Amino acid sequence: MNLSQQSQFSSKVSQLLSWGHWFTFANIGLVLFISLSYLVADTAPTTFMGYVYMLVTWLSHTSFITFIAFVLTIFPLSLVFPYPRHIRGMAAIIATLGASLLTLDAYVYFNLGYHLNTSALPEIVSLLWHRLTSSPALTTILAGGIVLLILAFQLLVSNYTWHHLARLKQYKFPRYATSTILVCFALSHSIHIWADANLKFDITKQDNVLPLSYPTTAKSLLAKNDLLDIESYKEAHDVRLDPHNIDYLAPTPLAECKAESSATIDILVFENNATLEQFVATEPALRKTDLFLQPVEAEDTLFSIVYGLPAFYKAPILDKQQLPVWLADNRSIQINGFEQFEFINNDDANPAVRLVRADATTKARGSANAVFAFSLAKRSNGIVTASRLYSSDKKVVQTEGLIQPSDIIATSVGHYLGCKTLAKQSMLGSNLYKRHDDTGVNYSQNVFIAFKKDRITLIDSDGNFKNISAAQGFAIEQGLDIPFLVQSIKKLKRYTP
Repeated sequence: MNLSQQSQFSSKVSQLLSWGHWFTFANIGLVLFISLSYLVADTAPTTFMGYVYMLVTWLSHTSFITFIAFVLTIFPLSLVFPYPRHIRGMAAIIATLGASLLTLDAYVYFNLGYHLNTSALPEIVSLLWHRLTSSPALTTILAGGIVLLILAFQLLVSNYTWHHLARLKQYKFPRYATSTILVCFALSHSIHIWADANLKFDITKQDNVLPLSYPTTAKSLLAKNDLLDIESYKEAHDVRLDPHNIDYLAPTPLAECKAESSATIDILVFENNATLEQFVATEPALRKTDLFLQPVEAEDTLFSIVYGLPAFYKAPILDKQQLPVWLADNRSIQINGFEQFEFINNDDANPAVRLVRADATTKARGSANAVFAFSLAKRSNGIVTASRLYSSDKKVVQTEGLIQPSDIIATSVGHYLGCKTLAKQSMLGSNLYKRHDDTGVNYSQNVFIAFKKDRITLIDSDGNFKNISAAQGFAIEQGLDIPFLVQSIKKLKRYTP
């Protein structure tokens, strides 16, 4: 009697495990279909080996994570609870949850460029909430329809594989499919090791495209976004962010200013802090903040003030002598003391914006609606530094978080000149009157710069990264915040073709 019961138990377990393999095999096909969206979301490889790696990794990695999911869920349930009807129902529900989660992750990756994770929860919730509120009925129907389709697929596969198990066991193609997946798995890892050793960025930049794959490094993140000068790296073993290969696509303003504004703004730039303090002593109305983050490269700071953009776009703009997009109608700028921007100058006697190389004798216009004053950073081994900014506008200096040079012109155009939409469309600087977060992006001396609250992340020409405190300047021992950096790189490249 005991032997019979044990034999019956073993038979059920054996059948369930056999069914489970076929059920998993069917789900591998579903997961492969869903994961195609990850491949579409990113730029296609440019080499033959890049395509080979993409295909073998897509096939083997997605199959592997599907099989692991089976081993961790359905397999132990089949051993401890060998009741076919219940197991098949639970397996369908578990597989539906897994496939639905993968679909959600694919949607987030397609829109934001990174996978589901707790550090990017606010951005993910914002994306989903915006989608839901913009078209609630359609979103609910689509989301519910996708889940129901997946559930219907799971139930159909679950029942079909169980009732046709004997016939399915006669097929030989699963052996070849399994062998192919194992070969692809070994090949994908071998190619990645080779690519990592031989600087094949067309392959390593695919890290982290698929969920639960290789962790993204600073170097692969830059390569993925085409910010590495790979040829120079091969020649000199030195990866450089090369702004000379970048083109600038000037945006076409989509909205005009609400009203004509006669406001005037003075931006006074001093050579050193001592001269700045002499000037401030004669201007008691000016208030200060010590969180003015500017590049130590003076030309990069000045470029950002005039255009509201990082120096990433400096070369293509200055080479073509393109005027700032915000200059139109009654919006004019007069630049005194900076020869590199002479082509922008105009003869307006009372320009909307006046940028002056100032000294102790310089005076701000009495009619100016806003005055900004700061000194250029001292040349050092650093990339950026937090210095002092003075302004006649109390709200500006009381802004939470760091202020960049590009924020000055964005606030001037967006707030004082009444062109909020224009500033938002044409600049990467923040209108400090409409600032909703404390993040920003910059670029100087071939170094990508992003900040979030007090933390500044620098990714240098070798693809190495460093986190520093903006207020104190000390290094912060913390890993890369990939979701934040992906967003920052997308923001930096906003005006590239």
